[in-house]
Amino acid sequence: MNIEVRHATDPESVETATTAQLRSRYLIEDLFAPGEVRAVYTHEDRMVVAGAVPDGAPLALPAWDALGTAHPLERRELGVINLGEPGDVLVDGTAHKLGPLDGLYAGRGSTVTLSGAGACFYLVSAPADATHPAATFSRDTIEAVRIGDPATASARSLYRYVWGGGHPSCRLQFGVTVVDAGSVWNTMPAHLHDRRTEVYLYTGLPADARVVHLLGRPGATRHLIVRDRQAVIAPAWSVHSGAGTAPYAFVWAMSGENTDYGDLQGVPMEAL
Repeated sequence: MNIEVRHATDPESVETATTAQLRSRYLIEDLFAPGEVRAVYTHEDRMVVAGAVPDGAPLALPAWDALGTAHPLERRELGVINLGEPGDVLVDGTAHKLGPLDGLYAGRGSTVTLSGAGACFYLVSAPADATHPAATFSRDTIEAVRIGDPATASARSLYRYVWGGGHPSCRLQFGVTVVDAGSVWNTMPAHLHDRRTEVYLYTGLPADARVVHLLGRPGATRHLIVRDRQAVIAPAWSVHSGAGTAPYAFVWAMSGENTDYGDLQGVPMEAL
């Protein structure tokens, strides 16, 4: 039912992997297809990432066998980001309109349907042991956190939608970061999340542009070449940082032991 299962990996395997092996383990290449919901289930903190392109007809979340439930959100919470034209997300019968890079949270047990010609929805899901209400987040009204510096080619705007402050969640955190024109780095200096898995989904890249994404342990990093609307899984032991050849944004999503956005371990430059 258009879901791929990927098992957890160890850091040593990265250091000896071929490029093809790195891409098959950590890069998610083809999430978005017209009229389909495609997904990857990773055993890294049991996250699900998916793409849904309504293409003129509403799409409901499938009951994927990999989840072991009759309902896709029976034991899960969900985050949605619209990468395309405006569209609607119906949560338990209530419609929520999402513009480009707007977000939505749906709690455990919700019924979700997605629609809108030209809309392209990116979904992230994590296990949940409590139920929280649905909420929407507009990139135009959420106050951006300015981070980085033009002098280090790292200036960017961070939009935190669900992050441990504001709207509650069980384990899921997600938001959008937009890299300034003239800057290239999405996260530098790099860091780790010992207690969480993070997934980056790149968006807004021109067809001929790429992001060089770093992964692996500090001092033994490897890289992936990533194009528009592709995602990279970063296990808890891996850095996650990249530089683009053109302006872009990325959706970040995390799940793990807590929802403390600041629970991370910085990696000094001399350790890379």
